[in-house]
Amino acid sequence: MGIDPISMYDVLSGSVWTMLSVALPVLLVAMTVGLIIGILQTATSIQEQTLIFIPKILVVFLFIIFVGPWMSEKVLTLTRQILGQLERFIQ
Repeated sequence: MGIDPISMYDVLSGSVWTMLSVALPVLLVAMTVGLIIGILQTATSIQEQTLIFIPKILVVFLFIIFVGPWMSEKVLTLTRQILGQLERFIQ
């Protein structure tokens, strides 16, 4: 009994979609905060490069605390699914 190519595709596809669904919200929040601060810097003519980092870090940190349980549940569901099917992939 070998590895079924369709099932390997399903595992890899599920992994990529889980990674995207977990990482994309955090990246979108960081990008939005960076854009807002960039617009404010342009409007006020403040060209300090380090000004963008602290608000972005704080907002992303708070967002991860707020959305962390959902993110960990998605990753744990995928992990349980993969480990539950592990015997199918071992020869």
